[in-house]
Amino acid sequence: MTFSGVYVPLITPFDATGAVALDALDALTHQVLAAGAAGVVALGTTGEPASLNVRERQAVVDAVARVCRERNAPLIVGANAVEAVEALPRRAEVVAALSVVPPFLRPGEAGVLAHFASLAAASPVPLVVYHVPYRTGQHLGTDAIRRLAELPGVAGIKYSVGAIDGGTVELLAEPPPDFAVLGGDDTLISALLALGAHGGILASAHLGTAAFVALAEAWRAGDAARARSLGHRLAALSTALFAEPNPTVIKAVLHAQGRIPTPSVRLPLVRPGPEAVRAAARLAQDDGWRTLSLQGLA
Repeated sequence: MTFSGVYVPLITPFDATGAVALDALDALTHQVLAAGAAGVVALGTTGEPASLNVRERQAVVDAVARVCRERNAPLIVGANAVEAVEALPRRAEVVAALSVVPPFLRPGEAGVLAHFASLAAASPVPLVVYHVPYRTGQHLGTDAIRRLAELPGVAGIKYSVGAIDGGTVELLAEPPPDFAVLGGDDTLISALLALGAHGGILASAHLGTAAFVALAEAWRAGDAARARSLGHRLAALSTALFAEPNPTVIKAVLHAQGRIPTPSVRLPLVRPGPEAVRAAARLAQDDGWRTLSLQGLA
């Protein structure tokens, strides 16, 4: 399939006992899809997968897959190793695996290419490469990304380099054919869409989902004035939501809105400070950009 539009990498909500709140996850998935998200991601880094055990990870995928099946929506599942992609459920709604560039080791571009060739060969679904060098320590040049795009079974990239640099401009000036470039830096998504990105995988789109969808549609339609206005407002929201480690502020705001039962995160994450939560909650309730997000979304 062709990946475009706004995908929401879902948080994993916890209840008062610390267990995964599957009913809340079900409701949250329905909410973001009803608001216009093109699809969702389960077990992305926003979902704290490293803190979940095997049974919890399976329960999360099962719950989100049920909603995606009901709504005929695509589901991307985080999976970073051969055994993880081999274990992906054979379901029509699971359309891709989101797989991070191997972190910490800095294997070099040749090692990254060999890794994804092996992973794609083992995977029952296409891969979306998660490129986030300020976390992994591994830079990929534009030529290396183009070589990744040529690998059978690699369908796109979550592009999160932390800036709009020359490599970004070069890649989006002539993106590889049949290869989706999805922005992953929430504060920069408007600029990436303006340059030609196909969409985004955006944790901030838990809040103001319809506004992020409207932003992508405005750039696609060439409505630069509307897109710039929405983009500036949503960049401020994203900045507030990422003021402390993700997804701590997002979960706190969702809890304040009554959408999840607790704001809890699991170690090594800890709850954010109250001022960061108050600042993000104020922006999430801003009727200015919320009204803008609904214009033209009949």
